[in-house]
Amino acid sequence: MKHDRREFLKKAGFGALAGFGALAGVIPGLALEKTDAAAFSQKPEQGKTRWGMLIDTRACTEGCSRRVAACHHVHNVPDFGDPKNEVKWIWKSSYQEAFPTAPHQFPSRAVAEREVLTLCNHCAESPCTRACPTQATFNRRDGIVAMDYHRCIGCRFCMVACPYGSRSFNWLDPRPAIKEYYREYPTRERGVVEKCNFCSERLVKGLPPACVEACPENAITFGDLNDPGSLIRRMLSDNETMQRKPELGTLPSVFYII
Repeated sequence: MKHDRREFLKKAGFGALAGFGALAGVIPGLALEKTDAAAFSQKPEQGKTRWGMLIDTRACTEGCSRRVAACHHVHNVPDFGDPKNEVKWIWKSSYQEAFPTAPHQFPSRAVAEREVLTLCNHCAESPCTRACPTQATFNRRDGIVAMDYHRCIGCRFCMVACPYGSRSFNWLDPRPAIKEYYREYPTRERGVVEKCNFCSERLVKGLPPACVEACPENAITFGDLNDPGSLIRRMLSDNETMQRKPELGTLPSVFYII
């Protein structure tokens, strides 16, 4: 498993969060993040933690569905069985869908047929947070683009602003469509937007994201992008990587090895 538990315990625990200004806590029994006014519109700073993810698509072969299932289970993502009402935090895309602006002339068969895990990119320059009129979505100091479901008024401006299609809207009450309720994360309501949160409720407990934990091929590396000594930074230095639509200047925190 490509994550350092000591790194998580050191940087993702309550003590570390307190060092960043007591940004987030957990409501007992709900695992719902608290926020305060100082938490909004904060950009990750050099020297402070900025969480990021590196996905090695070469190693990501048989386990994609397992990672999607793990993420959706621990976050009570509903399954309506209907693409029209689909809610997704992480999903599989074709190479062409994931990287529509990358060169597609004469790709190798392996790349052309490859499935790629896609999710919220937790952009440092996130257009979704600027579009939200209520600050229901905001940049945390650790680089995570978070959601406050109670502030969300369902305008869906953030969905229009997101160039990656990484947000879902609850057209229906999601609770009846949850097959197996996970007690440690709150359910949402009809009329709100939701998306991947980099498993921030797990990070405060020193645990890696659910998709990383469920990865049998060690294809996902998660860590601090601002720490030159972290595993993810070493992996980025040693490998040629890609980002989704980098020309937009959103500075995604999710990288891919192709």
